[in-house]
Amino acid sequence: MSCFTAFPSSLPSTSMSRRQRPPIPIFVSANFSRVRMASGSASETAQLSSSPSSLHPLPEKRIVLGCGAVSVDFLAVVKQFPQPDDKIRSVSAKVEGGGNAGNALTCTARLGLRPRLITKVANDGQGKSILDELESDGVDTKYIVVSKDGNSPFTYVIVDPQTKTRTCIHTPGDPPMVPDDLSPSSLSSALSGTSLVYFDGRLHETALVIAKEASNLGIPILVDAERKREGLDDLLNLADYVVCSAKFPQAWTGAPTVPSALIAMLSKLPQAKFVIVTLGESGSVMLERSLHDGPGMGNMDVDSLFDSLKQNIDDSIIPKCFPSKVVMLRADGIGQVTGRIIIGTAEKIPPSELIDTTGAGDAFIGAVIYGVCAGMMPEKMLPFAAQVAAANCRALGARSGLPLHSDARLAQLL
Repeated sequence: MSCFTAFPSSLPSTSMSRRQRPPIPIFVSANFSRVRMASGSASETAQLSSSPSSLHPLPEKRIVLGCGAVSVDFLAVVKQFPQPDDKIRSVSAKVEGGGNAGNALTCTARLGLRPRLITKVANDGQGKSILDELESDGVDTKYIVVSKDGNSPFTYVIVDPQTKTRTCIHTPGDPPMVPDDLSPSSLSSALSGTSLVYFDGRLHETALVIAKEASNLGIPILVDAERKREGLDDLLNLADYVVCSAKFPQAWTGAPTVPSALIAMLSKLPQAKFVIVTLGESGSVMLERSLHDGPGMGNMDVDSLFDSLKQNIDDSIIPKCFPSKVVMLRADGIGQVTGRIIIGTAEKIPPSELIDTTGAGDAFIGAVIYGVCAGMMPEKMLPFAAQVAAANCRALGARSGLPLHSDARLAQLL
């Protein structure tokens, strides 16, 4: 017998408003927690949007559009990662929404933005759960395509508390999204009033159609470069902002070091204003382009400058930022860029508080999206994003720990 309660047998083939949908279904079993026991619950999110009690004013331009992956995550915490042919039991477990775009946009909603999402799910119980959970957090789902047949995406996540790692086994949605799923009128409506468009690198054909239209309209584009994917280069060529995983810059450019790879990326992407690489517990590094040469500007090797900046890092628990001055940065045999390199540290989370790193990168990106919309300087944005990511690591799943805009932990950074 299934350990879950049954879902409604059908889901409309086109998206509907939340008032038209039946109540949110709840996954139930002896060990699985409710889908949403997050710090940013539906009631808290509603209170945030309607109450003047938030500690800090929200950005004036709050509408953002995202295109990419959503899923249902089935998380199991184990005492240790299983060996081949092992049979083990979970210590705890949870079912929660996932997917890079779904996670990042949920983060932006809890921080007070008004995100819209373009993706595709199927007419099944998991698709309904995905839609309802996003809506309860304030993500606009009316541009999500619902297929009559097929399956919605889902992921099994094994969390190992000893190594502080998570292993993901993903099953893609079927049928996949194609550009014809998004009508010109829907695309125009989705982009209307949008201050930034974000792509996680999935659904590349549809994403490129959206990106080209956004570029034509002068809407800034942020791309998550997690790994090399089909069609990602086309998106990067249109990007104003790029956030990378730790391994991507060197894998994409072939450069020998992270700083030289960032030089190579900005050299290849003349439209990009900055590139950020996230380094987990080692923090992040940003290369910010400068459009103006200053008087008497120096010329420095980027690796040497990076090494000198690292000498300033102290033992502070809270995230900090260490920027260089604007100089001509060079990487021998690769190129040069006028700009500055900025090191951001991560929060030092006590081992007893570090629960799960699932979705930490998505939380960081969601905070960067907020920072761009709020006009934050990098010196403020990198510590802010690190703080948001750290908050998310203190709970199981990709969304449970995402903080609200009114969270006291963010007060000094906002």
